[in-house]
Amino acid sequence: MNPSTTDSWASPRHRRAVTWIVTLATIAIVFDGYDLVVYGTILPMLLDDPTQLGAISPAQAGALGSYALIGVMVGALASGAIGDYLGRRRMMLINIVWFSVGMGLAALATSITTFGLLRFFTGIGVGGLVATVGAMVAEFAPPGKRNLYNAIVYSGVPAGGVLASLLAIVLRDAIGWRGLFWIGALPLVTLLPLALMKLPESPKWLVARGYEDKARRISEYTGIPMPDAEEIALEHASVEKVGFAALATRRYAWATGLLGVMSFSGLLLTYGLNTWLPKIMGDAGFNAKGSLSFLLVLNGGAIIGGLIASKIADGIGPQRVVATTFFLAAVALVVLTLGFPLPVLLASVAVAGVGTIGTQVLIYGFVSNYYSTSARAAGVAWCAGFGRLGGIFGPLIGGALISAGISSQVAFSVFAGIAVLGAFVTFFVPRARVALRAEVAPVTA
Repeated sequence: MNPSTTDSWASPRHRRAVTWIVTLATIAIVFDGYDLVVYGTILPMLLDDPTQLGAISPAQAGALGSYALIGVMVGALASGAIGDYLGRRRMMLINIVWFSVGMGLAALATSITTFGLLRFFTGIGVGGLVATVGAMVAEFAPPGKRNLYNAIVYSGVPAGGVLASLLAIVLRDAIGWRGLFWIGALPLVTLLPLALMKLPESPKWLVARGYEDKARRISEYTGIPMPDAEEIALEHASVEKVGFAALATRRYAWATGLLGVMSFSGLLLTYGLNTWLPKIMGDAGFNAKGSLSFLLVLNGGAIIGGLIASKIADGIGPQRVVATTFFLAAVALVVLTLGFPLPVLLASVAVAGVGTIGTQVLIYGFVSNYYSTSARAAGVAWCAGFGRLGGIFGPLIGGALISAGISSQVAFSVFAGIAVLGAFVTFFVPRARVALRAEVAPVTA
């Protein structure tokens, strides 16, 4: 049996190659998470000090948070449109350069307008990266480890949040918000050279595009197995439609809509809480470092809980696990409205991190393994792109509620209702890939 169809490694070279791929993808996504959270850490400073960029109201602050997410949506959808044609490696390299340059330029902004435009520009690279790495991991990792490796990679988002929170606590007063943004530009000189040397193209993508000789050369060099006969048959069965065109087919259309709603809910919760949690807790009476600590706990809980949940998902499938973590988020957010003492609040915030950011990590793994290679980048891009509409609304909803003088209890209750919606939708996603394998088996034979 071809090792690519089992949980084992084809050779030590295969393990080393996948380790490099997962490591590079994880580091890249850490900076995605850093970009996500660093704005929330500097937001109180921007609101309190008009000399930084000008006077900013809470509603404007929410809009500024959303500009980056609009860019992420554009970048994810653009990557999905061309990623299944250009390849995984090329798209990842382009997006590393793109978002690093954007972060560096944003550090130089001197006005609200310029800052907002550069946040949008940066978001395009971030979105393209998010849409690409899921497809890469799904095509390189052994099937029985895909949810775990996806969780490791996408746990870079909360890990980046932890990094942003820690650096803001330790360095914000010393280097200011501009210094924190310069840190976000470091992948241009650190990660990019490593990616150029160590990141191969996906043999599965090459086979799906008809480049079998090149795929075989990469397979021989890296030890990454070539697709077996059944996988090639699956690709040939679906190659009539490539990219977004495949998502509109009868095979994928219904599932694509539901997966988009799941991602919309997960990213609304993720961005809404990461942007406004420090401000909400500050208004509740916690000092600046105390309110940032809640952000640290939120993202730390997401890392640990997301990895545990992904290991369970490899055993029983991701669908039930995603529904469960959504429900846990709803419960935890309701607990935050009940006035419990600090230890209970911190535990609830950690569980909320599992059910929001951790759930989104699981959704990316679910989606990247749901589609065939010819539609995988488009499927992940749709999930990331449409989901980013939720990310756009998250900061806006938080800003609107705070501007209207709504209490933190009501804000947390609104977010809990969105988590319940996500859990409900998850149950209706069909198991399309299992059915397709049954249909293709006779062709393979």
